[in-house]
Amino acid sequence: MSEQVVFSQLSRKFIDENDATPAEAQQVVYYSLAIGHHLGVIDYLEAALTCPWDEYLAWIATLEAGSDARRKMEGVPKYGEIVIDFNHVQMLARAFDEARAAQTPQQQEWSKLMLSMLHDIHQESAIYLMVRRLRD
Repeated sequence: MSEQVVFSQLSRKFIDENDATPAEAQQVVYYSLAIGHHLGVIDYLEAALTCPWDEYLAWIATLEAGSDARRKMEGVPKYGEIVIDFNHVQMLARAFDEARAAQTPQQQEWSKLMLSMLHDIHQESAIYLMVRRLRD
């Protein structure tokens, strides 16, 4: 049985509807999306990073022991999944950047991609990451 950790990034949202929205109501739909109401809104997540389970554990072990960032990333083994959103950007970006000096080349590549995804969230706060442990 192989295990892996998949980082999925919000790439777009769409409205789940059977009928076309009348033109008069379209502005209400846009307003609802803008203020965060998700009635009938489906988030479309795309896999952006996949790590083998053991290598994920070794990667997050390079983060400072006892730090908030390490505790956040340890949520995957503890709970099976975590969400990374705008509230976590600065903490995680600082931690992954500082850890790169002690990482293997593969871990550095993952950290570079992680920093890029965190930058995306910083630029557009509606974006988030869903990080899940998957078992085959």
